[in-house]
Amino acid sequence: MFDFFYILDLLGTLAFAISGALAGRERRLDLFGMTILAFATAIGGGTIRDMMIGWTPVMWLTNLSYFYVTLLGVVMAIVFYKKFNFLRYSLFLFDTIGIAVFTLIGIEKGMKVGLHPVICVTLGTITACFGGVIRDILANKIPLIFKQEIYATACILGGLVYYLLNYFELSKDILYIGTAGIIILIRVLAVKYKWSLPFANV
Repeated sequence: MFDFFYILDLLGTLAFAISGALAGRERRLDLFGMTILAFATAIGGGTIRDMMIGWTPVMWLTNLSYFYVTLLGVVMAIVFYKKFNFLRYSLFLFDTIGIAVFTLIGIEKGMKVGLHPVICVTLGTITACFGGVIRDILANKIPLIFKQEIYATACILGGLVYYLLNYFELSKDILYIGTAGIIILIRVLAVKYKWSLPFANV
């Protein structure tokens, strides 16, 4: 993948690491606890994906950039904690970009090992969302994707767009931009207009 894509991947990792560290701080965890939540959020989804497809060692063991970026996220969460109240919109945008990029990475890794498109989209969604699931479980909270908010659904719809564009054999650039764009658009509109999935009333 091109360098810009890789940079977005690292920015998404940084945003997830900060959100994990902030969750630890809100739960009044010590430095070690904050760091664990940061790593769980930043690399948890990718780790689960790589283990599921037998892609070992997992990505952050062979590329220390993810390790260093996650530590940077912890430091930023500590140093700039009081300012993050004014930066939450920026963090939301980075997080949204992150899930878009991680969805693409998960889909393409699934394709490289010859998996069915449905499974590839599932892997993309796992890559994008399950770091947050692990973070929320460790912080004793109901994971965000299990609530009404549109989150994983945006990744799934983005995955469908990926295969639609791929069917017409469009260039990789259009494929990436189109898929990431629809995920970002759905996520932003869902938050702005408070879109949500219905409750399962039994």
